[in-house]
Amino acid sequence: MRSKPTRVEPVGPRGPGRRARLLAALAAAALSLPAAAQEPRMQEPRLPEPRMPDSRSQEPGPTTVPPATALPSSPRPEGPKVPQAGPTLAGTLPDQGAWRTYRSQFVTEQGRVIDTANDRISHSEGQGYGMLLAVAAGDRAAFERIWGWTRANLMVRGDELTAWRWAPDKRPAVADMNNATDGDILVAWALTEAAEAWDEPSYRTAARRIAVEFGRKTILFKDPHGPLILPGVSGFSAQERADGPLINLSYWVFPAFQRLGLVAPEYDWAAVIRSGIGFLRQARFGPAGLPTEWISTKGEALRPADGFPPLFSYNAIRIPLYLAWAGVGQPEDLAPFRRLWGGIDRERLPVVDTADGKPVEWLTEPGYGAIPALVACAADGTPWPENLATVQPNQNYYPTTLHLLSLIAARQRYPSCLKR
Repeated sequence: MRSKPTRVEPVGPRGPGRRARLLAALAAAALSLPAAAQEPRMQEPRLPEPRMPDSRSQEPGPTTVPPATALPSSPRPEGPKVPQAGPTLAGTLPDQGAWRTYRSQFVTEQGRVIDTANDRISHSEGQGYGMLLAVAAGDRAAFERIWGWTRANLMVRGDELTAWRWAPDKRPAVADMNNATDGDILVAWALTEAAEAWDEPSYRTAARRIAVEFGRKTILFKDPHGPLILPGVSGFSAQERADGPLINLSYWVFPAFQRLGLVAPEYDWAAVIRSGIGFLRQARFGPAGLPTEWISTKGEALRPADGFPPLFSYNAIRIPLYLAWAGVGQPEDLAPFRRLWGGIDRERLPVVDTADGKPVEWLTEPGYGAIPALVACAADGTPWPENLATVQPNQNYYPTTLHLLSLIAARQRYPSCLKR
């Protein structure tokens, strides 16, 4: 589940305060939850992120699979042969100084990855990203700390999935037992890479357990649209929402699906990749042709989900990152993002209202610029900008993470862009 960044700039005379309150109220009304509290970080405005539908429970316990238009299929006993896996992650972050900066700013000694722009909470997404970066940097000790903290503090649901959010100032620290499927995908992928890098059977076993569990509970392989990833076990199905099932295209972590066949070959990961590309091609909303954060798949045509602002925003900027990283799709699949980020104003990324194609906020921390750099590299071989060759200090968790992931993707798939 995506957190909210800092350093955004308002657009238009209305100012951000009124808009933020309005959008928070919309999201809260849609989900029957209180509006998320604003985070007093750096005293700059931010758009509120719609919260995961709540599945609060005082005691962790087994979570049943929600009903949906199509039931998730079980793993096939005689699965196909493992497809050709994507490139290995180990050794793709040789910039040890960048990793040390990241580790010192965002990873505690206990292994908790801190979202510095979001009340210093931790979440399954951040733990998964931290584990991936540790493998890429060859730092097994840090990997063990992050994985150990994740097991002890987020794997509390009673199944093999992780609770999505941990708040340091709340008791209990995990108040919502719902998962975030992208976080589980990232953790399983990181464990797969760690097993390959360090030949550790326990990592492979844990990766398989998580992958099989989210495959069984959150991927609807028999959906008429093709394999469909529910963003969480609870809250997104056709039975739980009038416009369900809902999807979030940033949860299609394409490079992960190229590797998870190593631990869970019974699932058709290639079909999951194909369905994600197909959904992306159908989700070109408004004059800019951009996907929204939350999308309804009810009926034949996709549309922005009810009750959520129709924005291309903090989650969705990861879609072209994952697409380029995996090297899948066609050039035209990156074209809307290339157009959006190919103008004069390249040092900040717009949050776009897809209804009219106009920016409503700006993401200004430098790390965000690594995603447009990767897209330009993938699209036409544009050399990597010198000012993005390494991470810059004094940024928040999310832009710094995206920066490092983009550098890894470029090194894996497009090394010629990084040559000087």
